[in-house]
Amino acid sequence: MSTLDNDLARPQDAESAADPVRESLLGFLRARTKSEWTADQDLFASGAVSSLFYLELLQFVEQEFQVTVEGDDITLDNFRTVHAMAALVRRLRAGASGEPGPRL
Repeated sequence: MSTLDNDLARPQDAESAADPVRESLLGFLRARTKSEWTADQDLFASGAVSSLFYLELLQFVEQEFQVTVEGDDITLDNFRTVHAMAALVRRLRAGASGEPGPRL
């Protein structure tokens, strides 16, 4: 099976295809957990992701999207779903420039 066939066979969240932040987060989760995820799935309630994995998510978000997560933003709720993480990235990017950032 070719790489293209693998990509076509892999189920994807319809919204993620249009959102590079979500797609990157979903790709990271797939690679690290060897499971498929949807953007609204609660990572911690699923039991597949521990609170220790939260630190990996935090590091990935900061490095991948070149943002700094600190203070009140360091909460499990900001990392509970891919949607929440993407919203956090949008907000942090907008705050870094002092202007509303592009919609991701």
